[in-house]
Amino acid sequence: MTTKSPATAVLPPQTAAPESPAPARVTLRGTVKTGRRLTVPRSVRRSAGPVGLVLLWFLTSATGVLPESVLASPVDVVKQAVELTENGELPGAIAASGRRAAIGFLIGASVALSLSLLAGLFRLGEDVIDSSMGMFRAIPWVGLIPLFIVWFGIEETPKIALVALGVTYPLYFNIYGGIRSTDAQLVEAARMMGLGRLGLIKYVILPSALPGALVGLRYALSTAWLALVFAEQINADAGLGYLMSNAQQYFRTDVIVLCLAVYALLGLACDFAVRILSRRLLTWRANFEGEV
Repeated sequence: MTTKSPATAVLPPQTAAPESPAPARVTLRGTVKTGRRLTVPRSVRRSAGPVGLVLLWFLTSATGVLPESVLASPVDVVKQAVELTENGELPGAIAASGRRAAIGFLIGASVALSLSLLAGLFRLGEDVIDSSMGMFRAIPWVGLIPLFIVWFGIEETPKIALVALGVTYPLYFNIYGGIRSTDAQLVEAARMMGLGRLGLIKYVILPSALPGALVGLRYALSTAWLALVFAEQINADAGLGYLMSNAQQYFRTDVIVLCLAVYALLGLACDFAVRILSRRLLTWRANFEGEV
């Protein structure tokens, strides 16, 4: 008599655990990208454009494609920067231009802030101020230079007035727009919580207008330096515009390009300062910072 051995269970062969897939990244268009990507630091990417333009400028100058009579080479511009810095002309010109820009900016910012608060917070202020600002904004402020000379002469006043006028418009419209873009439901909720008019302005309206005000500040600072380029052509006896006027008479393109580069660097420094200020003041606000 034979006995049957108990059936033995056949176990499936052990398989290795599946590897976890690479982390997926969803883009704005809804596509999914996997894997790692070699990213270039943002500082390198930001400087790639200006550095590339300077290299192109240097190569075209060195090969003779861009003659010196048209535009001086970057080497000559750097030499002039060193020479004018050593004899004190360039630092003195920057100080004179900076003083004009600072005074004009403070005047224009004060006027813009006062008008935008009146127009943004009160309907009567909007009716009286906003339409007038829109009308004056259509007038090219550079075209007012002859009128400023008639009114204020040819000394420092017309230069500062032109900078102040250029600063006023971008600040006014951005602050006014920021105030009027405050969420009405947020205002109503604040009133239901018992906030009075001053508390509503301080804790709801002004914080909501702050992002727009900072954007206006960036525009205003760049406009201040742009206005100063035109303003310092008005019988200036000091400043970057004075250096440019003298260089124009002797066809010194190296000095002209140097002054323009200094204007650009000063504007870039102001823009960088506003960016840092925005990061500190808007830490409560989540922003989209773009992809990769």
